[in-house]
Amino acid sequence: MPFVSIQNSPLARRAVELHYREFGAGRPLIFLHGGWGYHIYPINKQLHSLTNYRVLIPDRSGYGLSTRPAKFGVDFHARAAEEMFLFMDALNLHEAVLWGHSDGSVIAAYMGLMRPERCSGLVLEAFHFNRRKTVSRDFFETMVSAPESYGERVCAVLAHEHGEDYWRTLLQTEGRTWLEIAKLADTGAEDVYNGRLGGLKVPSVLIHGACDPRTDPGEIDFVRRALPSADIRLIGNGEHCPHSESKAAEEFTMELTRALAKFQ
Repeated sequence: MPFVSIQNSPLARRAVELHYREFGAGRPLIFLHGGWGYHIYPINKQLHSLTNYRVLIPDRSGYGLSTRPAKFGVDFHARAAEEMFLFMDALNLHEAVLWGHSDGSVIAAYMGLMRPERCSGLVLEAFHFNRRKTVSRDFFETMVSAPESYGERVCAVLAHEHGEDYWRTLLQTEGRTWLEIAKLADTGAEDVYNGRLGGLKVPSVLIHGACDPRTDPGEIDFVRRALPSADIRLIGNGEHCPHSESKAAEEFTMELTRALAKFQ
């Protein structure tokens, strides 16, 4: 079972062991999971299309088999980006294609803003731009107050990945963090990137479910205006995770293949 050691993780603020999964060989591609971890939305349906890639799937600090907990807070995406560069350093990777889902897409964008020379291209799935996330407020509040309410299957997956003693704490912390991020919008800080997204120079493709329940009205239009260079592909039947949804996975995989070809 592969791990890398990081002496001072910006996300955990201490020494950590980061667990990761590895598939295939070739050009490095790092998949950055969302806020509930990897196993709830695995990329099994796409691995057969990534035969020319060395696919790496790390658990961030606080997730899966990696050291827990992480230190959340309104700046955790930026600190997670710094941790992922240390993960790359530990594997002697100068650059990689980044595919991020949900929180992972925010982290990927931060990585592109911080060190574009280390990012060959960005695939941003279920991308977040607005801090306020109006339509998700009830969702985040439920994460805090009643994490068990997401159903037996979801709870079982989360318990298996993160531990029966910890998964509720993880969801509650994630929910509180997004509620704190939303409060920043009241001070005039409307977007997660502090107005910097337009400075992203790494080739970027957004693949987004047209029916994503976590997307505010007009949020994708805000992204278009903030980052006009991005190639935005909407999956008509897609929701929050088109890569793993039976009705959207095939179209997503086709768009993913096209996106990766742009980064050659």
